[in-house]
Amino acid sequence: MDLRLAGLGALVTGSGAGIGAAIAGTLAGEGCDVLVHGRDAAAAAAVAEQVAARGVRAEVVLGDLTEPGVAEQVAVTARDFGARILVNNAGPFAEHDWESSGPADWRAAFEGNVLPTVRVTQTLLPSLRQHGWGRVITIGSRAPRTPPHDTATYSAARAAVVNMTTSLAHHLAGTGVTANCVSPGIIVTDDERVDGSAGERPGRPEDIAAAVAYLASPLADYVNGIELRVDGGIAAGP
Repeated sequence: MDLRLAGLGALVTGSGAGIGAAIAGTLAGEGCDVLVHGRDAAAAAAVAEQVAARGVRAEVVLGDLTEPGVAEQVAVTARDFGARILVNNAGPFAEHDWESSGPADWRAAFEGNVLPTVRVTQTLLPSLRQHGWGRVITIGSRAPRTPPHDTATYSAARAAVVNMTTSLAHHLAGTGVTANCVSPGIIVTDDERVDGSAGERPGRPEDIAAAVAYLASPLADYVNGIELRVDGGIAAGP
């Protein structure tokens, strides 16, 4: 199926490895130019090289999105790159339960997972709205629905990401820019667990990337404000 993504530009945050790298590769395979973001220059360059091998334009932007001004600068670079698709994937995982976590742990979870997403999105949105078409896709988690006992801070932060995506979708209604969320289950990369759940089989980064590619495409023009759970059916609730 032609997803009609050829010639569009995308920023994928946290795309130097794992799910983000798979998303970058899948979008490139559909003809997207991709701005690869990461903190490790060598890793990001390697992904960009793989993206460019698909015959599209690939560039790298580096920076820790939790540092002052960095998220905004990354978004400005994406605007100048011509990005019409924003995939907010970056965000650290941490294990803190209710007994062991302190205020600093809760603050770090939100500063790592929520605020960078807000800052990148807010900075890039005027460009998307000006062009009358765009996509904001956030990567959530199954953790808010089926939280392990030791991920209280992470689960809360990812729940915030899901909820603010719904809020953003309502805010953008009628502008041609949509906002949706993809929430993975257990995803395995290089035999390592990226995000935990249980199912008939572990998920692969490509499972998440395929969902993102659809939501990024013009075929999903009428899809707005959803949380698409790609978790093998494990997460509880509707």
